[in-house]
Amino acid sequence: MNYKFSGFTQKLTGSATPAAHSPQGLKPGLPAESPTMIFATPTKVVSEGAATVEYMGTNKVPDLQKLFQTSDGVPIHLKRGVPDRLLYRTTMALTVGGVAYCLVALYIAAQPNKK
Repeated sequence: MNYKFSGFTQKLTGSATPAAHSPQGLKPGLPAESPTMIFATPTKVVSEGAATVEYMGTNKVPDLQKLFQTSDGVPIHLKRGVPDRLLYRTTMALTVGGVAYCLVALYIAAQPNKK
């Protein structure tokens, strides 16, 4: 015996073979169409003659490698100077402030209600 989900009773009910093999949401008579390709054509035409690569700016990687690989006793996250120190100190201040706020909130939550 074949079973089919009844949308009215929300249960499985017995059904004939053809009804069991065509679910409620599908329409068997429609032909299956392949979806259109979104990226069928290239979005940027590459010229055959140009073998050089154009960059948006200069390559800063070798300079940054020299900066970060010097052994001057400064931690890696502070090597770029004032901006790094500002970000580091702001992060530390927010972290300490957040811990203090959590401790105060826990202290207040631990106190019994005064009626």
